[in-house]
Amino acid sequence: MLPGRKALPHEIPAWAGNGALFFITLCATPRGDNQLCHPDTAVWLLDSLAFRERRGDWRISLVLLMPDHLHALMAFPPTPGMKASLTSWKHYTSRIRNIRWQRDFFEHRFRNDENVIEKSHYIRMNPVRAGLIDKPESWPYVWSPSAVAR
Repeated sequence: MLPGRKALPHEIPAWAGNGALFFITLCATPRGDNQLCHPDTAVWLLDSLAFRERRGDWRISLVLLMPDHLHALMAFPPTPGMKASLTSWKHYTSRIRNIRWQRDFFEHRFRNDENVIEKSHYIRMNPVRAGLIDKPESWPYVWSPSAVAR
């Protein structure tokens, strides 16, 4: 018998300070099914992320959709916090667009700017590594505030 999967707390430690940046991965289920990279769905998902940013649920530095998961660089206010904000968004997208998400998510808090640059490159290269495009600039399912400003 295999051990059960633990529920992770996903709380921002008090010592991390307000505005700590996190690398986030949310996976759809089943893996391998393209639920996120249909043009109308992708636009809707990115718009809903941007709407919640304007509302103050989080601050996004970068988000990239892959067919069965998304990667993001995000910061969260103490209230409602990371777990409540992402769980609420996942429930909303499930209800409105029938996105089937895996339970929970992966998060890693950055400790320095160098790690942020490395992880941004990793995220942007994800569709290249998956063989979906030849160069990261060709991937249409990506959003960042700097892209909007241009």
